[in-house]
Amino acid sequence: MGKFCKCNGRLLCMCLLPFMMTGHLLVYILVTIFVTISYTPPKTPVHFIAPGSSSSSAKMAPHPLNPFWNLRQIDTALWNHLQHGCDRLYNPLLRGNTSIATQLTKTRLVWCMSDCMPEVGLHTTSNKVKSMSDQMRAFVSSMHCREYPYIINQPGLCSSNETLDTPLLLMAIKSQSGNLENRQAIRETWGRSGHVSGEYNIRGGLVRTVFLLGKQEYKPNSKIHDLLEKESKTYGDILQWDFNDTFFNLTLKDVLFWRWFQQYCPKAVFVFKGDDDVFVRTDALVDYLNKQWEEHSLWQAYTNETDKGLDLFIGEVINNARPNRDPSTKYFIPESFYQGSYPSYAGGGGVVYSGSLALRLKEVSDKVSLFPIDDVYLGMCLSKLGVVPSHHPGFLTFDLPNTQRGNPCAYKSVLLVHRRNPREMIALWNHLRNLRMRCFR
Repeated sequence: MGKFCKCNGRLLCMCLLPFMMTGHLLVYILVTIFVTISYTPPKTPVHFIAPGSSSSSAKMAPHPLNPFWNLRQIDTALWNHLQHGCDRLYNPLLRGNTSIATQLTKTRLVWCMSDCMPEVGLHTTSNKVKSMSDQMRAFVSSMHCREYPYIINQPGLCSSNETLDTPLLLMAIKSQSGNLENRQAIRETWGRSGHVSGEYNIRGGLVRTVFLLGKQEYKPNSKIHDLLEKESKTYGDILQWDFNDTFFNLTLKDVLFWRWFQQYCPKAVFVFKGDDDVFVRTDALVDYLNKQWEEHSLWQAYTNETDKGLDLFIGEVINNARPNRDPSTKYFIPESFYQGSYPSYAGGGGVVYSGSLALRLKEVSDKVSLFPIDDVYLGMCLSKLGVVPSHHPGFLTFDLPNTQRGNPCAYKSVLLVHRRNPREMIALWNHLRNLRMRCFR
């Protein structure tokens, strides 16, 4: 009898063992699920507080809160909406998908490519565009247009004299038809074409100057158009396109100039782009550029990367800027058009960049929707290329202090100052030449 009970107990244990193991497994699964649901990760300390602000710790670099345009779509701002479409269109991963690429091409291609198709300007009928200012509506209605015919062209400007070398510096100066006195003062002073000696006559380089113009509406019987044609025949340095020369269309002068540069002057080593109311110490700039080119040539020889161009871009760099939301200013950008901060950019009074970078800017500009502020747009194109503009203390686009403006020796370390009328340009040019030995030792 005892044997039988002992045997039955073993049999019972063997029968219950699978059920016990399954029960333990079930309890383990339930506990794991409960712990996972109830777990709260520890909070990570926030080191960066606001866009453009630096951390209090010296070990941490400044960190922008957001890029100047996001990969995600911002439907409430027109420019961001259009740029989102362009980014997707040129995304190599999406373009590999035939169905997605076809759909994107149909909806966004006309806004990203360079062809000007008037029928695309249907966005002007939307409520958000109707609420914009007249200036902004005019820009939006034509911001897809990037092809304009020449009224005046200078195809031989960089190759008119075969005995001269490739230009070291091409000066592209934004002007308007009526600013004849400004252009003439520039030709007689800092923008004179030809061989320019360095500051101490050690070395110089060939400089070519060209003025970038659109067209303007003139009063009846105005002689400005005739004077402009005569000016072009006399000096051969006027580039004019058939678009309205407005403040918001200054961006077009960059885009169209890059196309002209690629076709007619692609071997120029450096480009100066500026306004016709700045003053440039060209001899000092030539010295600086010669030094940059020599260092780049040495670097090419050392690394054996002779095909790699120089990505030089200098000016008075502005960081962490935001759109101007004051409707009373000419820089006003409404939230319905653009949201976000601006990329780093250089003040539009004057910048210098390498010719190889100018060619890259031409290519990337087709992938960046036009923006009505030209220096900001240039910063956008640089950001798209991954090029960081370099700040140079010699570029004073906001001018010298008032107490120093009349002192020629205060310009010893200056390469550019903004806001000079024609009379001031000529006077300053003469003062700097006469006092060179005394001020620049």
